[in-house]
Amino acid sequence: MTQDSQAPAADRSEPQEPEETGRARAGKPRGGRKRRRGGAAAEPVELRPQQPAAETEAEAAETAADGAAADAGDGPDAGDAPPQPGRSRGRRQKKKLRKWRSQARAALAELEAVRDQQPAFPVARSAHMKRRHWGLAASFVLMVLAPLAATVFYLFAVAGDQYASTAGFTVRSQESSGANDLLGGLASFAGSSTASDSDILYEFIQSQELVAAVEARTGLRAHYSGRWPQDWVFALWPRATMEDLTWYWQRMVRIAYDGGSGLTEVQVTAFDPQMAQAITRAIVEESQIRINALNDQARADAMRYAEADLAEALERLKGAREALTRFRTRTRIVDPEADIQGRMGVMNNLQQQLAEALIEYDLLAGSVAPGDVRLNKAQQKIDVIRARIDSERQTFASSNTDTGGVGEDYPSLISEYERLTVDREFAEEAYRAALTALEAARDDAARQSRYLASYITPTLAEAAEYPRRHVLSALIGLFLLLVWAILVLIFYSIRDRN
Repeated sequence: MTQDSQAPAADRSEPQEPEETGRARAGKPRGGRKRRRGGAAAEPVELRPQQPAAETEAEAAETAADGAAADAGDGPDAGDAPPQPGRSRGRRQKKKLRKWRSQARAALAELEAVRDQQPAFPVARSAHMKRRHWGLAASFVLMVLAPLAATVFYLFAVAGDQYASTAGFTVRSQESSGANDLLGGLASFAGSSTASDSDILYEFIQSQELVAAVEARTGLRAHYSGRWPQDWVFALWPRATMEDLTWYWQRMVRIAYDGGSGLTEVQVTAFDPQMAQAITRAIVEESQIRINALNDQARADAMRYAEADLAEALERLKGAREALTRFRTRTRIVDPEADIQGRMGVMNNLQQQLAEALIEYDLLAGSVAPGDVRLNKAQQKIDVIRARIDSERQTFASSNTDTGGVGEDYPSLISEYERLTVDREFAEEAYRAALTALEAARDDAARQSRYLASYITPTLAEAAEYPRRHVLSALIGLFLLLVWAILVLIFYSIRDRN
């Protein structure tokens, strides 16, 4: 009984040693390094990664196995109890528990080996401002905040109010239907010149000529330089030349032009509402003067061209008629066609006489003797008629005047006469067309074909709309921020490369 009681005691004492070892191992700090105290910098503390779930389960299984073995081996009066039938079953359970415990220890040792192989991560130090961070903050203040503050102060405290005046107009064209009817609708192919006139007017408003005309009427230089040098951004310097004034004109005058409809809208800004309206009215009046000048020039050109065409057509008609007169004088034939018709009548008459003489000769030959005098006279008459017919035929194709010709063959005369006749008819038609065009040009010159139609009269402002202080401040701030961000990105890219 003493040996039996000592055996369980030995068995009970065996599982306690790994439990204490496990607890001591669990209580021991893992993979940590103590920081050095003193002047030297502290070394980074290495942190082990968190234990896997399998390691935790293995430790839990080991602990449970130790507890179960302790419960099975320990108990009140365990050594003095007599042997029971279930003792063998308890031993088998102890063997299973030992097997589980050994497996748990093996798994735990494997997990510890894997954990020791994993690298340790240093703990990051606390963030603090460095010199480059202070430099970025200072650059942001100098490049963004300070210019933006100066801009806002200038716009809201120094810049003067500007008043806007708006006018809208378009170039209209009055077409004449009489000219189109006279020319047979050919004028419709020329199209309308309203769009081109609007383009000319758009360029004229931005030209130095208009700036000089408006300066002479309203005194632009004196008005826009009145706020110099207080408002040096929006004002004009006093000693500005005409080229400088033209450049400044592009800032104070805004033009909106629609090429499809031909509508033009002009907006003028000035430091006084009455001055803005006066400048806008001067622009409209000068534009009307320019359209009238273009209209007068177009009418003068049309009249000049029509008169030149008429004079040319008249000279051509005179030349054609003179050539026909010279032909008639040379050939002494007024109308070759009528002359040849007369000659053809003579030929027909001779042919008829020849036929009658032949019939008469045949009748005599059947009734008289062959040597009769009447028969000889009939034959003589036939010969004379045939000779005359031959002579008349020769006059058509021969230029010999001995045979009764005019000195030239009739085919050439007829060809020359037809050519001269065609030239005369063409000259007459050209003369009629030129005369019609001249009448149409006079009809157009009698009315104003182009004029300036205003659909918005120059307005008088009651409140200042410019400068748009909030919009300008926002745009300048955004621009400064973008420039600063780009420079910072360039700086860090160069720093990373180095």
